Amino acid sequence: MLEVINLALPFFGLVLVGYLAGVFKRLPDAGLAWMNFFIFYVSLPAMMFRMLAATPFDELIRPPFIAATTLSTFLAFAISFVVAMVVRRGHIAESAIAGLAGGYGNIGYMGPPLAVATLGAAAGGPAALIFCFDQFLLFSLVPILMGLAGRDQKGALATVAEVVRRIVTHPLLVASAVGIAGAAFRFEAPQALDRILGLLQNAAAPCALFALGVTVALRPLDRMPWEVPLLLAIKLILHPVIALACLAALGPFDPLWFGTAVLMAALPPALNVYVFATQYQVWVSQSSSSIMFGTLVSVVTLTTAMWLVKTGNLPFMP
Repeated sequence: MLEVINLALPFFGLVLVGYLAGVFKRLPDAGLAWMNFFIFYVSLPAMMFRMLAATPFDELIRPPFIAATTLSTFLAFAISFVVAMVVRRGHIAESAIAGLAGGYGNIGYMGPPLAVATLGAAAGGPAALIFCFDQFLLFSLVPILMGLAGRDQKGALATVAEVVRRIVTHPLLVASAVGIAGAAFRFEAPQALDRILGLLQNAAAPCALFALGVTVALRPLDRMPWEVPLLLAIKLILHPVIALACLAALGPFDPLWFGTAVLMAALPPALNVYVFATQYQVWVSQSSSSIMFGTLVSVVTLTTAMWLVKTGNLPFMP
């Protein structure tokens, strides 16, 4: 258990360092712009490319694994959406963002580095694969639901075109596609380029987690919205359980892939929940609190999931 704690605490420690920096040095929010650009367009794409390109191509073609992990994310989102629809009395736009809080984990900033730290470099491939298909799913669902809610005044064709545009231009998805192509053609980057990509990859997790802490610190929180604890229970506890059930039903899978999928499902809500909320100007304060308290509570829940994976004590784990 001590080994797992030593693995987990540095990740949460970086978030805490960023949070304290945001609290005690209240620089304007715009000061994060270049760091966010570096994380989103430079370091994380380098990490995605290297992890996928280093994975044998035949390991990336696993439809049952993709189906199990994507289905578990969809079910967590759907359950959260239904709960929010009841709480918010049929408000589709608010429920869509609440669905993200219950189904969309920190699969970009925290997921791949944590999976690699827990299970080794080979976990990078399945982590990046989960990231790709979860993004496809959620980047499609939210605009469609916002269109149904009347928040997006575009027509059906324009909405579909916007979804496609977001997917094909998303820097992490583009980097993932290039990484899969690199794996297919067994591409080996020249040594100098590979070292640059390695440096960028190593910078991804520290910068992203620090920026997450600062961003949470700069978001005002007047009170705890009462539906947030319920959504966090879905995200941090129910989502991993659903993932376990889906993996057991559609498996068997390699233990490393099985464990990686459960870890990715156990992650706290992603910063993109707040990004979507501000884009559509709905459920904004609640999204901020879900990220803050979700990250805090996940110190216990995610560390427990890491211990179960590391020791092989997960139910149904091969």
